[in-house]
Amino acid sequence: MTVTTRPIGLFDMAAQQALIRADIDRRIASVLDSGRFVNGPEVGELEAALAGFSGAAHAVGVSSGTDALQIAMMAEGIGRGDAVFLPAFTYTATAEVPLVLGATPIFVDVEEASFNIDLADLRRRIALVEAEGRLRPRAVIGVDLFGRPADWPAIEALCAEKGMFALDDAAQAFGASLGNKRLGRWAGATALSFYPTKTLGCYGDGGALLTEDADRAALYRQLRTHGEGGSRYEVLRTGMNGRLDTLQAAILLSKMTLFESELAARRAIAARYAEGLGTAVGVPSEMAGAEHAWGIYSILLKDAAERDRVRAALSAETISSGIYYPKPLHHQPAYAPGHAASLAAPPALPVAESLCDRILALPMHPYLRMGDVDRIAEAVVAAVGR
Repeated sequence: MTVTTRPIGLFDMAAQQALIRADIDRRIASVLDSGRFVNGPEVGELEAALAGFSGAAHAVGVSSGTDALQIAMMAEGIGRGDAVFLPAFTYTATAEVPLVLGATPIFVDVEEASFNIDLADLRRRIALVEAEGRLRPRAVIGVDLFGRPADWPAIEALCAEKGMFALDDAAQAFGASLGNKRLGRWAGATALSFYPTKTLGCYGDGGALLTEDADRAALYRQLRTHGEGGSRYEVLRTGMNGRLDTLQAAILLSKMTLFESELAARRAIAARYAEGLGTAVGVPSEMAGAEHAWGIYSILLKDAAERDRVRAALSAETISSGIYYPKPLHHQPAYAPGHAASLAAPPALPVAESLCDRILALPMHPYLRMGDVDRIAEAVVAAVGR
């Protein structure tokens, strides 16, 4: 093994760009020459490529992962008086969209092994909402956190039983699969983010919605363009400005030429991490019958003090690390009052709270060298053993 001391970042977009820069420049030049900066042909081409890759019947490009969530919920008419169930341990976008629409987020605890929504706790909180009768249980947003698929067969079955809408927040997990289906074919709709650090990322904001339902796809297209109908000035419903820029679609088309090989590289890096870290820390679990996309590689330490020690040791060796997430959503100032009022006595969320004290993200991207993976793992193991 060759030992290096160069800095290692959490992400590296420059390495990828070096491989496809000429193609990106060509595609951007084509958009500039055409002048079709909004809803240009590249958007439709990308939508076809996304649908083809995922196996979903329909793909609709939108302006961000957050807007994908909002458009999907707007299409279902979710709003005031509705309860939307989602994990307490995830990024803020999952919770802010129901609030923007006037709905009430109900935070659900997560499993320590998967970081994903705890089905038993979800059932408990649905039952509490039903018993109180103040809110209508309307939707479950399952998050495929860090790239690991949530338990979609169980979530879909529960939503069918309760007459609720199942929405997949796959912002960190495009490329993952469960059973014989890639994400995009589960749930009523799947929201994707193309933020630059995602498994498939553009050079700005971007997103998409995947669905098997033709009527939903048609409605998503209306809602992303101000609710327009057959012509620009026929407004059928209240919508939003949620279109994907043509330039970003062109960049994503170029990046998709590398996507399969990048997913394979992420899987190999995750396996190398698991081998090097051994039992020194908690390593991410994999779900039987599923393929993880490895958008983020997060380990679990014993407590906050051990995490601080490991982060300091990594920093001393110029190795970046991150904390996703330092605070559960129900403790965030924007959500805490609403959480306290969402149920008469909201049950505790101990796993989400514990994860925020113990979780640590290590560098993860397709161009991470195996020697660097070994160096990172060795540094973590050494710091834990001190």
